[in-house]
Amino acid sequence: MSLRKAIVQRAKRIIIKIGSGVLTGKEGLNVRIINRLANEIAYILRKRYQIVMVSSGAIAAGVGKMKTARPKTISEQQAAASVGQCSLILAYEKAFGRHSYKVAQVLLTRDDLSHRRRYLNARNTIFTLLNWGIIPIINENDTVVVEEIMFGDNDNLSAMIANLIEADLLIMLTDIDGLYDKDPRQNKEAKLIPLVKKIDHEVEKCANAIASSLGRGGMFSKVQAAKKVSMAGIPTIVANGTKKHILRQIFHGKEVGTLFLPQEHKIPSRKHWIAFTIPSKGEITIDDGAKTVIIHNGKSLLPSGILEVKGKFGVGSAVQCLDRNGIKIGMGLVNYSSSDIEKIKGHRTSEIEGILGYKYHDEVIHRDNLVVFETEENLL
Repeated sequence: MSLRKAIVQRAKRIIIKIGSGVLTGKEGLNVRIINRLANEIAYILRKRYQIVMVSSGAIAAGVGKMKTARPKTISEQQAAASVGQCSLILAYEKAFGRHSYKVAQVLLTRDDLSHRRRYLNARNTIFTLLNWGIIPIINENDTVVVEEIMFGDNDNLSAMIANLIEADLLIMLTDIDGLYDKDPRQNKEAKLIPLVKKIDHEVEKCANAIASSLGRGGMFSKVQAAKKVSMAGIPTIVANGTKKHILRQIFHGKEVGTLFLPQEHKIPSRKHWIAFTIPSKGEITIDDGAKTVIIHNGKSLLPSGILEVKGKFGVGSAVQCLDRNGIKIGMGLVNYSSSDIEKIKGHRTSEIEGILGYKYHDEVIHRDNLVVFETEENLL
């Protein structure tokens, strides 16, 4: 059995993310593509898979409805998305209704997923919909979102949802065949990369060279999403959603698109939430000794290993941990505020109470609340 076929057969819960380049036609939303993809997804659902969709296309639908040019400002894009969201979900409802499947619209902001209680509520809602046999169609709530709580793009959103529901596979459909070694739109000699075992600097360099034709995300964004879910043990396939029968080919184990394998050591769902869903509120720079014991021995961060604190944040905030060269080695939830850490940095844990007048914990970040990133620089 091929690797791809084995991955698909082991999967039960799958995220399918459909990009703007797939769903957008000359006059707005491409309903023909939606109908075709619904046919393929209905075929997959009959095989007893659970499907959660993350769909772009609201702005394109809004532009088509108003018969105007694509807006450039954020406020205009948000307004166009609010106009188009109704048309988008209606198109899906009609397309899946032909196969006797119902859909549900789920609109989220990053703020919704940054708060653990709301995060779990969203998870429970999606699981309930799946248990009812309904297809959740997820998008960013463009009407209320501001820059501070934006997902950035739907690639990033799909990675967060994959972790949220502990998916077995992430499929991202775009308007090119997958990851190439060069931009295929500009270089006829560009070669498709069918398999990526590890996302390193060379892979990111290839992805960065391929721009997006529409929407906020490009191939680099998709590779970053694949990198995030790989840490949760989830494989990713990036393929061309404009091609007929693309999903059937994927589910038959055909070598289409690019398959990104998950990393060997997966992190728990909660740690993935800390690393990639909660926005960072500041930075802590640590010395070489602290870096060594955190990365290689799995220890907590103590105040004695801290060199510098940046940003203003409170207890429980997510903070990036950097080495003395500015390389990010991890992300964690702090037990002390930035002002308190500034006072106790470089000191022993036995001195904390004498300096602050109280002591919550020995650790500034406990190892249970600390995620270490396995980059090439960090493992040296």
